[in-house]
Amino acid sequence: MDPRESRATPEGAIVVNDRVHVPASALTVTTARSSGPGGQNVNKVESKVDVRVDLDVIVGLDEGARARLLVAARTRLDAEGKLRVTSQKTRDQGRNLADAHDKIRALVAAALVAPKARKPTRPSRGAVERRLDEKKRAGERKRSRAGRAED
Repeated sequence: MDPRESRATPEGAIVVNDRVHVPASALTVTTARSSGPGGQNVNKVESKVDVRVDLDVIVGLDEGARARLLVAARTRLDAEGKLRVTSQKTRDQGRNLADAHDKIRALVAAALVAPKARKPTRPSRGAVERRLDEKKRAGERKRSRAGRAED
């Protein structure tokens, strides 16, 4: 698959994996004029894409993944609680829309991965002994310096 192509279905849904997809009804797409250089088209072409996603409508997310998605997207939520993703990478509206869909897909896919639980560990007996030996040597070194001070 070409990296510039979005894995969106013809109906406009974004497919994340076999179980999870963002239906087209959850997406709101608006366009605007991009900032930055654009040559003769700068004041005519609306290539910037702003996609809003209703996170409650995403199909296939379990509660843990939904909570992780909300935490990951908390800085991108608008006043209505919708995820806001923009793209103005290229001067082509279609490619910017594909890029925005890719960003949404990546966010949802990252939320699907549950973090590994940390297993508490203890240092080995040898590591503890090495640490204590080094502390003793450091103390001896400092004590040996104290006797040399002249008044």
